[in-house]
Amino acid sequence: MASLELKGVRKAFGSTPVLDDVSLTLESREFIAFLGPSGSGKSTLLRIIAGLETADAGEVWLEGRRIDRLPPGDRGVAMVFQHYALYPHMSVRENMAFGLKNARVSKDEIERRIADAAAVLEIDPLLERKPGQLSGGQRQRVAIGRALVKEPKLFLLDEPLSNLDAALRLRTRVELAQLKQRVDAAVIMVTHDQAEAMTLADRVIVMNDRRIQQVGPPMEIYTRPANTFVAQFVGSPAMTLSPASLVQGEGEFAALTLGDGTLVETRVPRTSLPAGELRIGLRPEAVRVARSGAKAKVELVERLGERTLIYARLADGQPITAEDSGNSRVRIGDEVSLKIEGASAHVFDAEGAGYHRAES
Repeated sequence: MASLELKGVRKAFGSTPVLDDVSLTLESREFIAFLGPSGSGKSTLLRIIAGLETADAGEVWLEGRRIDRLPPGDRGVAMVFQHYALYPHMSVRENMAFGLKNARVSKDEIERRIADAAAVLEIDPLLERKPGQLSGGQRQRVAIGRALVKEPKLFLLDEPLSNLDAALRLRTRVELAQLKQRVDAAVIMVTHDQAEAMTLADRVIVMNDRRIQQVGPPMEIYTRPANTFVAQFVGSPAMTLSPASLVQGEGEFAALTLGDGTLVETRVPRTSLPAGELRIGLRPEAVRVARSGAKAKVELVERLGERTLIYARLADGQPITAEDSGNSRVRIGDEVSLKIEGASAHVFDAEGAGYHRAES
């Protein structure tokens, strides 16, 4: 049985539409991430599932039961907020017990659940401390623990790592990855950080402009983006998109020329492409500094240790991002040759729809 089903969910605030006909199925114990820019509707969708917002249309089902008409406390859902929302005058133990006491859970059962959650989250030594005595990462674990003790059927995480510094965010991300293996519930996380989504989620739901743009496993989202928005939003730095012309011929795969005349032989089936304007999409790892190839003028060099990113312009002025080795000698102002790996190229039509290399 599917854990969660969203059917045609719509929402507007006044005359401003926020969600437009969103439908989705979440499987049992699946971890999914809503990924998208601010204003894409992902947090509103999470709040509708939790019962903190009311949808204008559509239905929300959890394990075969319709829940969008139920109050938040009766839905079997637990939410972890971006700002922790811990009671500062209560100890960690009291914070974790508060909701259970209100639900009139027995004292022995409360103690059992707190002990189990504390063991999973490794916060046993913190149970008698107040939130003010904890680090940001510890407070985040307590907030997760407070949700965990409710033993929900679905966890909702609203940007759970956004308030942590870079090092702590990385460590907490690892902890969340380990936690999802121990929790017998489905998890939905909202984030605008693609590294979090790609690392943690079984599937990523990319949202923009009130709608779901693409649903799939992380590497499918990266390697076969549905459209130009997904192609440029997922991946850092963003994919290069360049106008291109289809070379007429009878080969199985499409060959395209860039504005500077560079020929790129792709593995995209020629017959799959529509007539009209086309753009070619190139990830940085598909463009390498080489001894021969397309000529480009270097505008920026970004040294990242294990690799170097080269931001350059082709002869026709088209920006392009390439990769070089970590010890690259390329400098700003240099003219370099770029070898384009056509087998990794993507093609997009005038409407932005993506076409990719044939599946082997």
